[in-house]
Order: sequence, then C-alpha cells, then structure tokens
Amino acid sequence: MARSLSTYLNPVVLASVVGACATWVAPAAEAEQGRLIATGGASSIEGGAGGGIIPWAMLAGYDEQGEWGGNAFATHVDLPDYTLDVVGAAASYGNRVEISYAHQRFDLGSLVSKLNLPEDNLTQDIFGVKVRLFGDLIYDQLPQVSAGLEYKHQNDFLIPSLVGAKRDSDVEGYVTASRLFMGAAFGYNVVVNAGLRYSRANETGLMGFGGDRRDTRSVLKEGGAAILFNPHWAVGMDYREKPDNLSFAGESDWADFFVGWFPNKHVSVVMAYARLGEIATLDNQNGTYLSVQGSF
Repeated sequence: MARSLSTYLNPVVLASVVGACATWVAPAAEAEQGRLIATGGASSIEGGAGGGIIPWAMLAGYDEQGEWGGNAFATHVDLPDYTLDVVGAAASYGNRVEISYAHQRFDLGSLVSKLNLPEDNLTQDIFGVKVRLFGDLIYDQLPQVSAGLEYKHQNDFLIPSLVGAKRDSDVEGYVTASRLFMGAAFGYNVVVNAGLRYSRANETGLMGFGGDRRDTRSVLKEGGAAILFNPHWAVGMDYREKPDNLSFAGESDWADFFVGWFPNKHVSVVMAYARLGEIATLDNQNGTYLSVQGSF
C-alpha cells in the first residue's frame, strides 16, 4: 500500500506542518500572559496536538492548571493521484489530559479507474486521548513526555478487505517526548520531538488494520524538529515510519517539510511539502499540505 492515502494524506501533510510550527516556541519574555504562543501545538491528521503527520508531546490549547483549552482544525493534502481532507477538534484540561476527534476522507482519484474500484473514497473516524506524564516543554529539567491511545474505525472496509486487510477498527498507542532548546541554532530556538508508536494500521488505518503479510502490531519510530525564527514563524520537518502489512502494495515511510505561521494564540496556519512515497500501488505521491487551526 502506498505510503499516504490520497484524501487524507493531503490534510495529513498540512497538519504536520502546523504541528511543527506550533512547537517553535519563543522565549518567555516574548510571550503573552500565560503559556507561550505556539506551545499549544498544531493539529495532526489524527486529531491530537503535534505535527501534521505525528503527535507531539504538547497538549491542545493554552490551558494551565484548573483551566480548559482546545482547538478545531481543517487540513487538506493534495497529491498527484489522491487527496486527503481532515476535520477535527481537541480539548484539554489543566495542561494534563487531552481528548481529540478527527474525521478523515481520502479520495482515491485516478486509482478508481485504474483498478475499477467500487468506491471513490475511504473514510475513517479517530478518537484519541493523550496524557502528559511528566516534564515540560520549556521550564522543567526533563522534556515533556506524553502517552496516548487512539481508537480508529475505518468506515468503508470493502476495498481494504479485498486487498488483504484483516479488520476495520483497532486501538494503537504511542509515547512521545518534546523539548525546546533556547538559542540552540545560531541564536534561534529549536524544538525536537521523538516518539514510538505501537500499531498495525495500513496507511494510518484508511486501508484497514493488519494484513496478509503480517497481522501483529509493530513498534514504529516517529520524530521531528523545528526552528523558531521568532514567536510567529517556524520551519521544520516530521518523519513517520510505517508498517508493511499488505502484499498488495508497498507502504512508504512519510516525511514533510513545513512552514508555520502563528499570528496569535487563537490562529495558526501550516503549509508543507509532503513526501508520502508509494500509496496503493501508485508511487511518487508527493504534494502540498495546508492546515488551519483555531485555538482557545
């Protein structure tokens, strides 16, 4: 299976850009009252705060102890043969617990006629929870470390089942750590993220879960980094390792290179170039990503 799902891949890439930008945090002296701008993160294609294609350790919104925060977002990813659209929302309490939801629509584009498919799109619903375990992005000696669970349900299982997927829903977990290094790159702040995911999702779940090659979960690496040029602009990249469960097609690892704009704590825009590789037998699925998020 190719590395990104058209419909959802587009938003995915956009979301990664937003996430990376969000991690570009400015010094406290440049911040508004309360948490620093961009520390609420962007929205990943699976709904949680972070990069576009992966979650980061930060939580959605700008809430502090005893407060609620959250966001809503829309992402579009445009690939040569597919498009991905994602909408969703997340809420967090006390900068400790986050709950999220995302709906993904992956349009199969030219693959419909090439393979005479019975459907022209695939959709998926994702419900997530993330908990900050310890540390802080900026103020603690330890990095901020969070753990999360995602329940995914693929709504159009006929096509995935025909190519070897074993189930239409599954639960996967991840652990991720993020840290801001002040003045680490020629005086600019740098945010670094690293994580591990335990999953058997094919193309993030849009092509079902498990397959004829392997039906067990794999430990998959994720990571990213961003440079914050000032409190409002950031550039960076994300990387996501993918499983290879289906003999029907190869599944490429994903990467994106993004620019994020954070004019204030309520709005963020992320644009990215996404390299998604092979998706459902079609190679070179590299394209643009755009994600817009509103936060409170």
